[in-house]
Amino acid sequence: MRTLETPLRQGVASLGLSLSDQQVSDLLRYVALIEKWTKVYNLTAVRDPLEMLTHHLLDSLAVVAPLRQRLQAFTQHAVAEPRLLDVGSGAGLPGVVIAICCPDIQVDCVDAVGKKAAFIQQVAAELKLPNLRGVHARVEQLTGQYQVISSRAFASLVDFTQGSRQLLAEQGFWVAMKGKHPVDELAALPPAVEVFHVEQLHVPGLDAERCLIWLCMAD
Repeated sequence: MRTLETPLRQGVASLGLSLSDQQVSDLLRYVALIEKWTKVYNLTAVRDPLEMLTHHLLDSLAVVAPLRQRLQAFTQHAVAEPRLLDVGSGAGLPGVVIAICCPDIQVDCVDAVGKKAAFIQQVAAELKLPNLRGVHARVEQLTGQYQVISSRAFASLVDFTQGSRQLLAEQGFWVAMKGKHPVDELAALPPAVEVFHVEQLHVPGLDAERCLIWLCMAD
């Protein structure tokens, strides 16, 4: 994984992030764990480590700075340890990346596939991340309150928000990572859900469209 360190650090700098050596090391170890587990459990269709770096790691890292800004600006009442639910997390993208980069955020990664939730638990144990938890369940079955609910290429915006709306805390918001601007999905949203920002992303080394859709409950 040492061959990935230089392009990772370059990508982190390009995204305007400041990470410690330990965080960079944890991200590299995380990629190594994905590669190891995928050989047995088929966590991801991407097998090449360099491709994992751009398509998974840097793609997920692109949400970190905007998320930090939104948490500061959007949450009227300061929350010491905001809770984030990553829906349909799969191999933990972007949930694990957020947990590594933002130790002050409690991250629950939920997936209906048991082996994927078990992988998240293994990552939390091996990387010693007390703020990370893998949850094996359907999102509709969960209880609790989260300031942020995220997804990455999980489902339509309607299904994503409808399935998790009971979990959204007051003053909380959803963030959906999408490819091209999802015009049809945005048009299908009910009046109860408000899109308050659409943000274009540039992922270093990835020649593809990416955007973040920020949503909340309408007043």
